[in-house]
Amino acid sequence: MKIMISQPMRGKTEKEIKNEREALVKKLQEEGHEVLETVFEDFDCYASPIAYLARSIEFLDKADAVVFMKGWENARGCKIEHEIALKYGKYIKEL
Repeated sequence: MKIMISQPMRGKTEKEIKNEREALVKKLQEEGHEVLETVFEDFDCYASPIAYLARSIEFLDKADAVVFMKGWENARGCKIEHEIALKYGKYIKEL
């Protein structure tokens, strides 16, 4: 199964973001899933939140499921991804 991770990122460094998701990625891969990489290293660090969200939605389209990390319900982008996942019938797991 192709899985996208939705993770609150605001106010965090790229290193903090990667460290937070490392154990989850490993667990999902050990279960045989493919985790779509949505920490976009090639993305302009000054891009707007909307541009980043638009790119993540492209990956949401490719995903069979979305795992929402702790705190997603307080993150604007994660809430939008959650709504899209619901509306388009993606399997959802909230941590």
